[in-house]
Amino acid sequence: MTENTARKPRLLIVDDDQLITETLGFVLGDLFEIFVAHTRAEGIAVLRAMPALPEVALIDLGLPPAVHRPDEGFALIADLLAHDARMRIVVLSGQNDESNARHARALGALDFIAKPAVPQLLRAALARALQTRGEPAASPEIAPGCQLIGQSMAMRKLRTQIAQFAESPFPVLIEGESGSGKDVVASCCLHQQTSRRDRPFLALNCAAIAPSLVEPTLFGYAKGAFTGALSNRAGYFEDARDGTLFLDEIGELPLDLQPKLLRVLENGEYQRVGETQTRVSRARIVAATNRDLRAEIRAGRFRADLYHRLSVFTLSVPPLREMDDDRLLLLDHFRRQLSRQSGAAEFRLDAAAQARLAKYHFPGNVRELRNIVVRLMAKHPGETLNAAGVETELDLYDCARTGANSAQGIAAIALGELQSQANFSLEDKLRSWENGYIEAALKLTRGNVSQAARLLGINRTTLYNRMELLAKDKPSAGESAPTGSD
Repeated sequence: MTENTARKPRLLIVDDDQLITETLGFVLGDLFEIFVAHTRAEGIAVLRAMPALPEVALIDLGLPPAVHRPDEGFALIADLLAHDARMRIVVLSGQNDESNARHARALGALDFIAKPAVPQLLRAALARALQTRGEPAASPEIAPGCQLIGQSMAMRKLRTQIAQFAESPFPVLIEGESGSGKDVVASCCLHQQTSRRDRPFLALNCAAIAPSLVEPTLFGYAKGAFTGALSNRAGYFEDARDGTLFLDEIGELPLDLQPKLLRVLENGEYQRVGETQTRVSRARIVAATNRDLRAEIRAGRFRADLYHRLSVFTLSVPPLREMDDDRLLLLDHFRRQLSRQSGAAEFRLDAAAQARLAKYHFPGNVRELRNIVVRLMAKHPGETLNAAGVETELDLYDCARTGANSAQGIAAIALGELQSQANFSLEDKLRSWENGYIEAALKLTRGNVSQAARLLGINRTTLYNRMELLAKDKPSAGESAPTGSD
């Protein structure tokens, strides 16, 4: 590898079409060191084998085994950001429905480009992604004294708990949704603002390395302990000394390794892989998870005794939707920060746009908010935006898509439309939803009205009547006329 190649940023491309990956490699090879995968699992394997994590990932949504659905691509976005919250993700996909684009952005993707893409447009999008890379996308900058941004009740409670737990030598478990800023609480509030600030702070993402490498990474190894162990090497516990060791995504820790971590938590003792000598760690352990570890215990994937050792103190980082006006404070912070970095004029929000963002549910939390600000700064520098101007960046269908708290999701959609549409009609809206479900059922059943009626949970006659009311075409000749009952 030449010196010039070594200086290139790394780009991970994940697409199931080999012709597309080869073409992208040709088009982008002068700008990036290219790594290619064709499935979600292969993408993670390539990621773990890379000499360093990529700065940018370019991924398709329709990946095997579900190439006609975006599920694998959505899951891959979450996987990549679990490995490195600073990674900038651009989606390049033929599944370019607006709802898919919004949901990808909510999960943490910075940009969405429809296939086929103009090479100049793609290169420009990747260049913008590189420019925005820096601090973790999920992490707002912390003011002096580690005062987390926000004055909501949830944020005040978090600050109070941090002040109570920060100087304690006992473990802390940080719980919170993906993108909420758990890493900031660990590094800035539970380390930098304590008496340990001048000692090492080491962070290990348990999801970011292969399960077989977690033990030697944590505890170190002796020369000859396994193939490739060419010399003695210290692990994270040893290197952290009497500082702080942050174990992110602790729910991903392999079950067979959990007793060894438990031993360290109980008495500080551990051994390097391949050694019999017992060593002692004095590091303070901080762990974080976006999983419900109690549910993982019930499922047999996490040890109850380890959970109780890790959760001597527990901090809950609030999701952005529970932070009231803090959402706008964070938006102002990111807007000023990005303006300083890029030199672009700050965009402004009118009252309706501010109200719309204040009511949005932010499924991607702080990471999503920052990415929204990045896109608005790029598209509308110096402009004043109304509610419709910010609406295009919001994932209004997330709750309905996931099936979680669907009433809240529908309410969020309704709120946005009532605020942004001058002549809203409930009758027209209900008719359009009914029309959409009927069209989807007919598409799934290839026009078979009887099967479509069963999918919709109504009888065939009722479906015919509703199709007529919606001014739909009569069914094909292959379908018999309705008889009055199914």
